Amino acid sequence: MNSDIIIIGSGPGGYQAAAYAAKNGLKVTIIEECHAGGTCLNEGCIPTKTLCHEVDVLETLKTAMPSAKIDYAHVGQRLADVIGRLRSGVEQLMSMPGITMVKGHASFKDAHTVCVGDEEYSASKIIIATGSKPKMPPHAEIDMSVVSTSTEMLQLDHVPESIAIVGAGVIGMEFASIFNSFGSKVTVIEFLKECLPAVDSDIAKRLRKQLEKRGIVFSMQSAVKRISGDGILFERKGKEDTVKAEILLVATGRKPNINGLKLEAAGIEYSPNGITTDSRMHTNVEGIYAIGDVNGRQMLAHAATMQGYMVVNEILGKSSDIRLDIMPAAIFTRPEAACVGVSEDYCKENGVEYTCRKAFFRSNGKALSMNETEGMLKIIADNNDKIIGCHCFGPHAADIVQEISVLMCRDTTISQLADMVHIHPTLGEIIHDAVME
Repeated sequence: MNSDIIIIGSGPGGYQAAAYAAKNGLKVTIIEECHAGGTCLNEGCIPTKTLCHEVDVLETLKTAMPSAKIDYAHVGQRLADVIGRLRSGVEQLMSMPGITMVKGHASFKDAHTVCVGDEEYSASKIIIATGSKPKMPPHAEIDMSVVSTSTEMLQLDHVPESIAIVGAGVIGMEFASIFNSFGSKVTVIEFLKECLPAVDSDIAKRLRKQLEKRGIVFSMQSAVKRISGDGILFERKGKEDTVKAEILLVATGRKPNINGLKLEAAGIEYSPNGITTDSRMHTNVEGIYAIGDVNGRQMLAHAATMQGYMVVNEILGKSSDIRLDIMPAAIFTRPEAACVGVSEDYCKENGVEYTCRKAFFRSNGKALSMNETEGMLKIIADNNDKIIGCHCFGPHAADIVQEISVLMCRDTTISQLADMVHIHPTLGEIIHDAVME
């Protein structure tokens, strides 16, 4: 079967690229081994954000009813309903004219041919969008029979009495926050000095301290040596310790999903970090592209989507002004955290001249009315007053950073931002407060 484009994987990068290409008149074959929507919809962003919503409801109830508890059977049903509805929507989208969806495992026969079982599919352009899978910590003995990943966490049918989490990145911090609110005793073990390494260290530390006040125990600068039925054995400052828990969650990041693709048959270069691409998502083979987690460049669902649009635009001969260098990211803990651009740490370490504007949620009227006053915003500008970064934790931090991300895409300065009206009373006023010095 011949198409204009073959897309391998129907996660946010794959299915959005397929729909966009079909709307622009291209004939697309999209191949999916598992469920439509990929990891994000089925085992990642969407179900965890559903859990975060349940946390918000629970914490709001607790202000009036301190004894309020979660009904986890209801939570499980909501997860299934949300995932099912969105998956059905993606499947319907993939049945639109111009798109043929194929179920099965894809592998390369050559640079223009992909096999699924006994069937062969050919196209002059191929987009690899196979995503990623959980990564285990290096240099540790691990009994996989006792380990949970984010996938297993979303299949729980009850709130565990205790959870020990290896990794204080995005996945680990979100699950720590969620299950702490649900009532689990949570311990987090992290190799680095601070959590969330992509976030400004001042912001990350303040967020961690807030989570500690809620009862989450952190063991930073700790190297995991063994994970077994006896718990997690780790070393910190030359001393060994063990944490036992009902659930042992490994959340040490993700790695590109390239197994079984037979990339060698097409001559595609790759490494443990993913398929090698240039800034336009080209592989070393003409006509073959890799987008999303599988190229290891920016492991974010929205990055995959925008990379897909960029590739399809190039195939169509369309120009685009997509700024992949400005990539906002959010961590849906309680309170939230989010960031875009450089941090104050980066500027100091690399000798970048900068100014840092700060504001605090405790002086924001909307935050006070919501009873969510813990939080801080930092806006970084270069020596020409142009905004080059924003890091935040507090209620709706993701929405606040998104505004700054948009402004950065248009090279906005601090002075220009100071002249922009913000609605009162809103959390967004904290942005204006930060720049009105």
